[in-house]
Amino acid sequence: MIDEARTTTCCVVGGGPAGMMLALLLARAGVDVTVLEKHADFLRDFRGDTIHPSTLELVDELGFFDELERIPHQVVRRLHADVNGARLTVADLSALRGRHRYIHMMPQWDFLELLAAKARECPSFHLETCAEVVDLWMEGTRTVGVVYRQGGVTKRLRADVTFACDGRGSTLRDRVGARVVDLGAPMDVLWFRVPRREGDPDETYGVVRPGRMLVLIDRATYWQVGCLIPKGERRRVEERGLDAFRASLVEMAPFFRDGRLDALDDWARVSGLRVQVNHLRRWFYPGLLFLGDAAHAMSPIGGVGVNLAVQDAVAAARLLVEPIRQRRVRTVDLARVQARRWYPAAATQLAQTLVQRRVIRRVLEGRVVRPPVWLPRVLALRPVRALVARAIGSGVRPEHWRPPPTPAHPAPPPTAC
Repeated sequence: MIDEARTTTCCVVGGGPAGMMLALLLARAGVDVTVLEKHADFLRDFRGDTIHPSTLELVDELGFFDELERIPHQVVRRLHADVNGARLTVADLSALRGRHRYIHMMPQWDFLELLAAKARECPSFHLETCAEVVDLWMEGTRTVGVVYRQGGVTKRLRADVTFACDGRGSTLRDRVGARVVDLGAPMDVLWFRVPRREGDPDETYGVVRPGRMLVLIDRATYWQVGCLIPKGERRRVEERGLDAFRASLVEMAPFFRDGRLDALDDWARVSGLRVQVNHLRRWFYPGLLFLGDAAHAMSPIGGVGVNLAVQDAVAAARLLVEPIRQRRVRTVDLARVQARRWYPAAATQLAQTLVQRRVIRRVLEGRVVRPPVWLPRVLALRPVRALVARAIGSGVRPEHWRPPPTPAHPAPPPTAC
């Protein structure tokens, strides 16, 4: 049985970075927007936790950077790597221009909660939690809304435009028959937490050894650790046992040998990320637009996925807000978003796949990879430092939002589960 349909102007499927930023911008512009989030809250561990300078600048433009600053976070100004004993400064973000010359390391759920809180100040914003979208609502070839389940009831939501921001596992990709171009990835990532203790290194950095790669993210009270393994090899890693896994971690991070890894006593404490790098040939269909990971799944290299998703949302809001207000959104309007955002996504994926092939694949195959003797000197040159910092910190074609201020009004809380 299907409940009677409700109506909104814009339906956003997925409450991730792209979905919440898009909803916030549209709501501030006075557009009636409903976000359908399948989970009860944003609390999911080991999601992308990097907020890069381009996104920090955007938050500043939106007027709530001070509120973001008050949320507990760590600041990363330089990215280092220990490559077979050689220390390499990969990026120095202090070479950037502007106010924000660093990366915020912050749990993604805190960032999303802040976006939701700012959006709730607008009466045209609605957040439905525990609302799992299962199908598109079609009239002919045009999407006119979605079908979703909430509280054991199947419901329909009619919308002028539906934005698919439901991530790399997008249900709506399959429903519309979107063609996915898979660029491949040689690795998966095992994520877990390790307690942080006094005397530990005071930085976020990577460790590279033949056959192994480790990323250690300083989260003040604990390390968020990412262990890169060959694609599809998790079962083999588990079959070798936790003792062998912990021993390999100590070899790469000797300060872990003080017994703190004993807390890693069950594989359930280790989350797996199946790395995907792919994109849709076409992001837009009549009444439907894909954004963020649903349009282009990024590798974790550089931690740029969150920021690309946010930039997609800003471009979509800026290009579509007037057609949406006038209730005349055409497919060509949706196509303009892809026309603007495909190049930043493609350029970033090209860089990521080059690193995957030239470095990560070779390392995971057991080869000894050492940086050329000239590389540190080249990376230290001022123009090169600035170029690398901009590539990582701002990315290709960062988006901006500077509309006239809109008065904020309280809105009702999201639907409870």
